[in-house]
Amino acid sequence: MSKAIVCFSDGMEECEALITVDLLRRAGIEVITASVMGRERVLSSHKIEIKADALAEAVDYSAADIVILPGGVTGVENLKASATAIAQVKAFAAEGKKIAAICAAPSIFAELGLLDGKTATVNPAFEAACPNAHLTYGKASVDGNIITGQAVGGTFEFAREIIRALAGADVAEATLKKACY
Repeated sequence: MSKAIVCFSDGMEECEALITVDLLRRAGIEVITASVMGRERVLSSHKIEIKADALAEAVDYSAADIVILPGGVTGVENLKASATAIAQVKAFAAEGKKIAAICAAPSIFAELGLLDGKTATVNPAFEAACPNAHLTYGKASVDGNIITGQAVGGTFEFAREIIRALAGADVAEATLKKACY
């Protein structure tokens, strides 16, 4: 079974985080939600309190197949401030493991140089933060081990691409069909 780590932070866009977690779990992918805030409970961008499964610094990342970063302007600032989140994104990328980010969060990958020359999708408000990426205007894109998504409205497509990468196209299509129709 594939394993995903979704980093939670204060100010995260709850729909991007929770829809992704929900769909991955429906697809049979083990998901651990990991708070980067030093406490299990985070307060989302729309002031919803959400409890993470664990603290990010206590998670065993070695068996994980992907690290996922939700968006939200404040959430992304808190992710950037997390030494654990940044170290894991860097480590996964260096090992060729999958990394994913949606909305404003691909800007973190750009700051780390991970989107240089890569095709990526980002919230239009953050295009300038990704100057060396080949930006698309779809809801999600994949370039090698990097999966990016545009915003809340693209969360289903973003999750579909993650499921496709971890469990295959048939599982991705069946999961989305069952969840959405």
